Amino acid sequence: MRILTLNANGIRSAARKGLFEWLPAQQADVVCVQETKAQEAQLDAAHRPAGYHCHWHDARSKKGYSGVAVFSRHAPDSVLDTLGWESFDCEGRYLEVRFGTLSVVSLYLPSGSSGELRQGFKFEVMAWFSGVLDGWLRSGREYVLCGDWNIVRGALDIKNWKSNQKNSGCLPEERAWLNELIEQRGWVDTYRTLKPAAQEYTWWSNRGAAYANDVGWRIDYQLTTPGMRERLRACRVHRSPRFSDHAPYAVDYAMDLR
Repeated sequence: MRILTLNANGIRSAARKGLFEWLPAQQADVVCVQETKAQEAQLDAAHRPAGYHCHWHDARSKKGYSGVAVFSRHAPDSVLDTLGWESFDCEGRYLEVRFGTLSVVSLYLPSGSSGELRQGFKFEVMAWFSGVLDGWLRSGREYVLCGDWNIVRGALDIKNWKSNQKNSGCLPEERAWLNELIEQRGWVDTYRTLKPAAQEYTWWSNRGAAYANDVGWRIDYQLTTPGMRERLRACRVHRSPRFSDHAPYAVDYAMDLR
């Protein structure tokens, strides 16, 4: 089973850059997309890859904002798109598809880079979401959480480590929260498990020559429940071609959805 995740920074923009021409060759069983920046009714067949079941969770708070999607080769048993906190749910940041005892989630956690108000909301989400994550760990289900977490884990995950210590996404409180989920509570960082010492990035600022100089951040993850660790086989960050300011990240698991 191959699962691919991408923050598209606008599904229509990514489509114009060739995302859906590129996708078939990747042979992904499940594709998770974040920041669709569209309402489902605005999207035609060009935004629905052939051979996939397509599910969307659009932002209700405002149009052209946030939004997540999941494309799967097999029809899921069920689809969930709310977690019970309206301030989070209305922004279109969570979509879960279930296949038997496996859940695959397309997740887009808030960024705090626009200012104190959104950074405050990000901290609220982090505190609340910890309980959700603990519930998933206790559920008996296996989870693969795909998406843009807007947080790096450590120095290997960001080019300019020292100069970003006071910037959203690299704040000590954010990193401590994410690392505690992984190092203490048991969530598995698939990339760091498969590539313990590698230094690759999944996001580059559009400012300056960040992409050309590979001045990036690793903020896109596939985190899994502990039972999926032994199923990990390979992973790849697709640095090119470029469909957005993020790179697609794919993971192969020893599992069959059929």
